[in-house]
Amino acid sequence: MSARKYIVWSVILILAFASLWHFFLKSGSRPFRFGLDLVGGTELVYEADTSKVEDVGGAMASLKEVIENRVNIFGVSEPLVQTESAGLISGHKSERLIVELPGVTDIEEAKRLIGKTPVLEFRLARQNAEAMFKSNPQATLDDLFVATGLTGRYLSKARVNFDQNGRSYVGLSFNKEGGDLFATITRQHKGEVLAIILDGQVLSAPVIQDEISNGEAQITGSFTPDEVKVLVRDLNYGALPVPITLLSSQTIGASLGQTALDAGVKAGLIGFLALIVFLILWYRLPGLLASLALVSYIVVSLVAFKLIPVTLTAAGLAGFILSIGMAVDANVLIFERTKEELKRGKSVHDALHEGFSRAWLSIRDSNISSIITAVVLFWLGTSAVKGFALTLGLGVVISMFTAITVSRTFLFAIAPKTQSAFKQFLFSNGFHIK
Repeated sequence: MSARKYIVWSVILILAFASLWHFFLKSGSRPFRFGLDLVGGTELVYEADTSKVEDVGGAMASLKEVIENRVNIFGVSEPLVQTESAGLISGHKSERLIVELPGVTDIEEAKRLIGKTPVLEFRLARQNAEAMFKSNPQATLDDLFVATGLTGRYLSKARVNFDQNGRSYVGLSFNKEGGDLFATITRQHKGEVLAIILDGQVLSAPVIQDEISNGEAQITGSFTPDEVKVLVRDLNYGALPVPITLLSSQTIGASLGQTALDAGVKAGLIGFLALIVFLILWYRLPGLLASLALVSYIVVSLVAFKLIPVTLTAAGLAGFILSIGMAVDANVLIFERTKEELKRGKSVHDALHEGFSRAWLSIRDSNISSIITAVVLFWLGTSAVKGFALTLGLGVVISMFTAITVSRTFLFAIAPKTQSAFKQFLFSNGFHIK
């Protein structure tokens, strides 16, 4: 490729990055998704009781979807609901649900938004349940009923129905797996009482007359139409597959979050400017081009953060700032290899070719080790650590791209094919030529 084509491609890249940067400036004061620690809000951490669940992963996925639906109907802006497994190393594994509500700084309001998300169960009454309850009114559900495994996890839809007398009741439809389980229960336990229990309260206790194979059930009782509507809404948007218990809650004020965001941005700008000064003073013209490539790296990273989208937390912002420094590693390796070739008497053009070729293996290996570290941190870490790992991992991948494409394009676009003392000075490093 001729020098003219290199220059053309360089101009195209610069214009493309300038356009993207302009896009971000025009996207408003907050073009990205920020975590609670940067914009303020409330975080609720729940522990899920999965002791009676075989498919823990499926139950937690259903739980996450239910809570997301529950929060979204209240119009919370960009809520974040995620699950995590704690205690993988200690041996005691705990399944947790983390709910972040940006802009909600009242913990009691946050709890209300989550609401009394009901746990729906179908349990078989023990043979002596009635006598046991009369002798001991404090008997627990486990004392009186036997779990069948049929819970709200298998609920497909709840709806308002009316009987022939105009009285309202709740109609339930199960998914295929739930319908098969319901059919098995009603076939094997004819004549027994199958209680419908919501949040520990027995709503209905009908006797199984025959097998029900169509996956349909009813919750009847002395309900008003409004009560049935509320119950149906709660079941559709909040029938939990497993019980949850609130472990902790915290609120971060908007002013504190803004302070953290301003401090992170300030630290990033200072570090970026200091890095550019060092690159230009020490590596001269290649350092200037590496600085332009670093700008392109930042813009591409921000584009990735917006398109994925990545929720930026204080830890994630720290990971991004750290990745800016790490993005220079590849350029430093290339420049140092190029310097060695220049010392051997090669021309600048040939030294750059050889420098890129010799530095690639080191760049590849160092970045792969960083990516492995980021993957492990994301897999085993908590939510804060995951934010750090995600931005760091993305940064390493993008830095490899900018180092072997953008930096290379810029350098070979201006690399001289003839020798002179001034050209040698521009492509040397340090404060003097050895």
